[in-house]
Amino acid sequence: MTLLKPLAALLLGAAAFHAGAADTELNLYSARHYQTDEALYSNFTAKTGIKINRIEGKEDELLERIRNEGANSPADVFITVDAARLAVADAAGVFAPVKSETLKAAIPDHLHTERWFSFSTRARVIVYNKLSVTPDQVRNYEDLANPALKGKVCTRSGSHPYNLSLGAALIQHIGAAKTEEWARGLVANFARAPKGGDTDQIKAVGAGECGVALVNTYYLARMFKSDKPDDRKAVERIGVVWPNQASYGAHINVSGGGMLRYAPHKEAAVKFLEYLASPEAQNYFANGNNEWPVVAGVKISNRGLDTLGNFKADKLPVGKLADTVVEAQKIFDRAGFR
Repeated sequence: MTLLKPLAALLLGAAAFHAGAADTELNLYSARHYQTDEALYSNFTAKTGIKINRIEGKEDELLERIRNEGANSPADVFITVDAARLAVADAAGVFAPVKSETLKAAIPDHLHTERWFSFSTRARVIVYNKLSVTPDQVRNYEDLANPALKGKVCTRSGSHPYNLSLGAALIQHIGAAKTEEWARGLVANFARAPKGGDTDQIKAVGAGECGVALVNTYYLARMFKSDKPDDRKAVERIGVVWPNQASYGAHINVSGGGMLRYAPHKEAAVKFLEYLASPEAQNYFANGNNEWPVVAGVKISNRGLDTLGNFKADKLPVGKLADTVVEAQKIFDRAGFR
């Protein structure tokens, strides 16, 4: 009996989660872990009357859960960061086609597929220590493999999706052979073994431990806005380069999501996705987590993003990154970029 009671309670709770009316509930599986997203959810509920039931977790765990639940899944929408992860989820068959002229009109073609949509972007840029490296030394991603930077390069793990997506994009731009040559040169230039997150790389460059590093822009924007003395000191000592402005542009990654194949509340799911492309929600992405809107013409006010300025972005369709992300991981493994 002691085993049956918790099991019965669990099944009853799952049934209640599954059975919400289409126009009054939305079941969201989210791998975004930003506290500022609370405003997105509460405002959607205020505007539509649709209650959001949310489960948060790591991307792989949530995707595995969706697959295991199959046709019995209560989930309506899955959102996460990283285009390659979204494309892998799509390849696993978890997303359903979304028929929405609102979404297709608002979001540029290269930032969505038929089944999932980007709602914000971030760029992978190069930061350098002003005392030890000049910006002309690091105009392109490929420059990070130049022997002149030996002992100066820092980055987070090569297995992290931010770096894997960059590697996947490089394969499509310069080919697998040159990408592997680049990865080997990058490893040969490491100041230390990869460790930490992007904020750690920025601080290490500011402290002179590294000469250059690869980082995502929203970490930089956050530090540019910070009033903490350590953050202020770090950003005063670094410069930022938008890579490959004379060729294919700075690598872009995204936050995005889609309606799930077995969504019990399809009408609410489409409404939620359309809401995420609204000017109001696009401003939440920008001001809450320092990401750029995907919708053209949305005006934002963000001191951190303004400090970064304008740039040429890579227009590689985000849905194609999954085509070469496995190959990128193999290349990084062979090069010792772990």
